[in-house]
Amino acid sequence: MKSSLVGFVAALTLSTSAFAADLYQPVAPLEPAAAPEVTVSDSSGWYLRGDVGYSLNDMRGAKFLQGQPTPTNWANFASADLKGSALLGVGVGYQVTNYLRTDLTFDHTFKSDFKGSTTGSCASGPSCVSSDTSSFNAYSLMANAYVDLGTYASITPYVGAGIGGSYVKWDKLNNTACAGATCDPTETHGGESSWRFAYALMAGASYDLTCNLKADAGYRYRHIAGGDMFSFLGTSTPGGGTQGWDKGIDQHEFRIGARYSFNGCSAQAYEPSVVPPAPPMVYK
Repeated sequence: MKSSLVGFVAALTLSTSAFAADLYQPVAPLEPAAAPEVTVSDSSGWYLRGDVGYSLNDMRGAKFLQGQPTPTNWANFASADLKGSALLGVGVGYQVTNYLRTDLTFDHTFKSDFKGSTTGSCASGPSCVSSDTSSFNAYSLMANAYVDLGTYASITPYVGAGIGGSYVKWDKLNNTACAGATCDPTETHGGESSWRFAYALMAGASYDLTCNLKADAGYRYRHIAGGDMFSFLGTSTPGGGTQGWDKGIDQHEFRIGARYSFNGCSAQAYEPSVVPPAPPMVYK
């Protein structure tokens, strides 16, 4: 009887352990969520740019000598107006970081017509009004720096500034002085040319057309310092003595163009680490 009871207890214990082993399943470890894809790109690189646009030119005035160069013989133009003109520019630049870039640009401001007037005495009478016509064009070499303000839906706004020089070339100036209906013969003064200091302020935005090509649209204010304008009467070539000076030129430029980056497509997608599979369930 005692041995039968011991055997029954042992059998009951073994069957309970086997049943519990069949029910045990290890808890599978939680699989971490996959890391989001992150774009890692090279923020530096060379680029080329090209721009076309239109410049609204504003002349700050002009002055001229009446007779010998003495303080009492200076006179200001009564009016001095410059027309707008087309412009064309090229450049090479370097993207320093995602937010800073620099470039060197060369621009040509095409012919801009000048029309002005002066008052004074002339051969036709003691009180005359002259009509003066000429034109100018300029070549500018500028070193520029820009701050890109972040990219939003492929659009990158920016601000910038530049410093450099402009080679201003004035055409001959034709001067016709009249006292009422009586006019003197038209006189021609030779145009002057000179390099001048210039600076610029810019703002605009670029749009990603492809990974290495961006469209660019912006505004640039450029100031060109004053300088020689035309020579004395009878001097048909520059360098024969300056009689007229302009007081500087402000240019309000509206530009569109494109920038081509040489390593714009070097971005690589970040690959998250592979999560090992969960171990199989263990049955004991």
